[in-house]
Amino acid sequence: MPLRRAVDPHELRAAVTEVLPWLDGGEQPDRAALAAAVRLSLRTLEGLAPGRSVELRVPPFAAVQCVAGPRHTRGTPPNVVETDPRTWLELALGRMGWDAALDAGSLTASGNRAEEIATWLPLLRV
Repeated sequence: MPLRRAVDPHELRAAVTEVLPWLDGGEQPDRAALAAAVRLSLRTLEGLAPGRSVELRVPPFAAVQCVAGPRHTRGTPPNVVETDPRTWLELALGRMGWDAALDAGSLTASGNRAEEIATWLPLLRV
């Protein structure tokens, strides 16, 4: 499988900047803008923490496998993190902490390696 091209940091910043008003309590951005911010931030994490031991899901937009270690090949991976787009972007920007998201129930993490994703956050500060 060919590697994806690296995410341009300027492209990521522009996509995230477009959804910031929503994160600050404004109206929800259009689906394409929200999808771009989520997908680019997930791909950024995938590039920073390459591997296949943890699957990070942000439905309905994307899922990536990251973090070095044993990889799974069939069925549900043993280490899964799942959250909604708002929570993911708050985590990616350092506006919410991992433990706070878990305590709020807006993030689920299963498997003994799932929380390793927290060591890569935040991805960006704006």
